Amino acid sequence: MLSIGYIGNGKSTNRYHLPFALNHDQIHVKTIYARNLSKVDWERIPSIQYTDDIDELFDDKEIQLIVVCTAVESHFEYAKLALEHGKHVLVEKPFMLTTDEARFIFDLAREKGLIAQCYQNRRYDSNFLTTQQVIQSGKLGELLEVEMHYDYYRPDTPNQTHHFSQYNSYLYGHGAHTLDQAISFFGKPNRVHYDVRQLLGTGRMNDYFDLDLYYDNALKVSIRSSFFRLVPRPVAALYGKKGVFIKQTEDRQEEHLKMFYLPQGHPDFGLDLPQHYGTLTYVDDDGVYHEEKVISEKGDYTRVYDDLYKAIVEGHEKVVKDEETLAVMEIMEQGIAACR
Repeated sequence: MLSIGYIGNGKSTNRYHLPFALNHDQIHVKTIYARNLSKVDWERIPSIQYTDDIDELFDDKEIQLIVVCTAVESHFEYAKLALEHGKHVLVEKPFMLTTDEARFIFDLAREKGLIAQCYQNRRYDSNFLTTQQVIQSGKLGELLEVEMHYDYYRPDTPNQTHHFSQYNSYLYGHGAHTLDQAISFFGKPNRVHYDVRQLLGTGRMNDYFDLDLYYDNALKVSIRSSFFRLVPRPVAALYGKKGVFIKQTEDRQEEHLKMFYLPQGHPDFGLDLPQHYGTLTYVDDDGVYHEEKVISEKGDYTRVYDDLYKAIVEGHEKVVKDEETLAVMEIMEQGIAACR
């Protein structure tokens, strides 16, 4: 059994973590710390104890893993404290403010024989898992271009933000998802072209990014996102020498979570319906043209906790590698610097 304590009792903990940690047979969620317990945004779970004394987490010998679900400005402080108290630590994304902070945390974890990891749940989005399956099928032939979009239409957010912040930027907040997906599958790129903008003008928030990641054999992976996309672009578009794969819609786990339709007791949680399936078009080795729907792989954020359980309790290698998280941090840092 893996016993967990959480720092933070907001949306991150309650929407994106607890439904999956509580869905794992070998995980015990023991304690949640919040500075202000009188602020009630989420219904308390009877099996969990809540505290406003953080030492209850750090001094509890039963708790093995601390999960940090707070604003990015406090990630370094809490991760460092957890490691210094002999706890493994899982940190929401973006992992840290800077690459130097991330490197310090990983070095400290290694020094103490502990695990520090970024919460990269989007590796288990159905659209990304389906994209991987299509690439591995070989039906596209040599891959030339990959486009990954994570669009929103939320103009109120940039319109109501009248200052520039490096760390509370769109690139840091949303690029951390798709950058990790790309790097986990394709590795660190040889070079990156940055187009990171403030569409509302100088001194306003970063609300757009377009990153081109260049690899060997002419492969280019483009990662794009905007707050002003009323109609979103396809979440994935893959172009190879023999075919094309287009997936229009994103993973449905977040859609279901917002409806409080949770994974416990719902085997159809997060599942795509036929209208969500991507289309694969290709020419086979005999020159025959094919166009077919690809049944989506099942997304499941519980797998993050399954990976951690195996790493902490069973001694397996971490799935989210330190060098991958450092590569994501480096690209975000350099990209937001180009925006100023």
